[in-house]
Amino acid sequence: MSAADRFALLSTSEPPAGPRVLFERAVVLGGSIAGLMAARVLSDHADQVLIIERDDLAELDTPDDRIAADPAGAVAPRPGVPQGSQVHALLPSGLTQLERFFPGFVDEALTAGAVNPPPGTSHFYMDGKLREEPPTGPAAQALISSRPFLEALIRHRVLSLPNVRTVQGRADGLILHGESVAGVRYSDGREEKADFVVDATGRSSRLGDWLEGHGFAKPPMQRMGIKLNYATALFRRPADAQVWTCISIANPGPGKVARIGGYTPIEGDRWTVLVSGYADDRPGRDAGEFRQRCVDDFPPEFGQVATTAVQVGDVVTYHQADSRRRDFHKLTRFPARLVAAGDAVASFNPVYGQGMTSAALHASALSEYLRGRPDLAKPALSYFQDVKVIVDAAWQVSTMADLALPHVDGPYPKGYKAIQWVTGLIFKASMRDQSINQRLGQVTTMLEHPSALTQPRFLLRALAIGARA
Repeated sequence: MSAADRFALLSTSEPPAGPRVLFERAVVLGGSIAGLMAARVLSDHADQVLIIERDDLAELDTPDDRIAADPAGAVAPRPGVPQGSQVHALLPSGLTQLERFFPGFVDEALTAGAVNPPPGTSHFYMDGKLREEPPTGPAAQALISSRPFLEALIRHRVLSLPNVRTVQGRADGLILHGESVAGVRYSDGREEKADFVVDATGRSSRLGDWLEGHGFAKPPMQRMGIKLNYATALFRRPADAQVWTCISIANPGPGKVARIGGYTPIEGDRWTVLVSGYADDRPGRDAGEFRQRCVDDFPPEFGQVATTAVQVGDVVTYHQADSRRRDFHKLTRFPARLVAAGDAVASFNPVYGQGMTSAALHASALSEYLRGRPDLAKPALSYFQDVKVIVDAAWQVSTMADLALPHVDGPYPKGYKAIQWVTGLIFKASMRDQSINQRLGQVTTMLEHPSALTQPRFLLRALAIGARA
């Protein structure tokens, strides 16, 4: 099966088949969205699912009517998610998976305060030029909220499952019996028996070190230095706002300053506004500087929000040095009954919004693996091959965009110059042709595999139109 066909299978909206119990106890390390989604999948296959998380998940907020009534009463980010206050996006493909595993989730989220922007209220600028909004449809439905809000909704659904519970603690290693994982060791020395373990501990995952401690190799890691700096602030969103969402990506070329910005509507009648810089261009926490950046560096919609809307709370900053991926699929020897998911596998430039959607697709890959009658005495190689398909799709889109930034110096894929030339013409064509614009949008929102842009008929048409642009 081709990567595109596999990607389509993993992106399905079909509800998973009925439960098939394989384990007495499954353990998930980490209570992030990746961990929560993994726990939901495992609830169909284990008598008990235990989520081990440093934060006390049972005590965290749940969205309620207070959020809509009081814009300052948002669900707070978890202590273990320092970037939780920053802009997060759930792409349409990720929304499909949430609705698949949690039927009725979209309606529940909208009722609780999440936002589905009306058609015609979204603006997207590329290098200062306003692009036409792609045609809308059920597959392109948006669900916009803050990350803490979305995570709280998912957490509520997961912890409502009768066979899922949480424990506050910090995992510090694995217990192996031969070549199979048999449990988890806490930092205080306690042990937790497990028939299956998912590492969802994020970018800082120590799974590689744990593997080395048991005589296994670490997964090879690829890094792309992006030196991203960004800041966000919340503003009250008036009821008569004409533009609900605005994204601006500007890469003027070598020697120039590249900037990405965006504002999106979230729960509580608010906007989350992001301004970014790269390398030595660092947005600060000063509210006046933040507003001035909106006015000076981005399209006029940003200045309108920054100078007329009321700011709520402080400016929050964040830095990410690199995009990274751990290539578990390259390992020939790996413990059985163990997988990794979410940022523990790969994390990307966050301005492209691929992280939460990738985590949801990893859950789909886990479901596919467990429903495929796997030999649990052997490593989950087929799972990691499916995760590779998902990671490749996101990595190709984000790193090609990042490699165009003046300060990013690789690593470059084979044939980069040709790929860059073709990609540039496709983008030019998308400014003039609605069908090309729609196909490009389906790829960037992870509804389709990037190979959809290389189909001969589409490619020839896009190149011809792009060359005339």
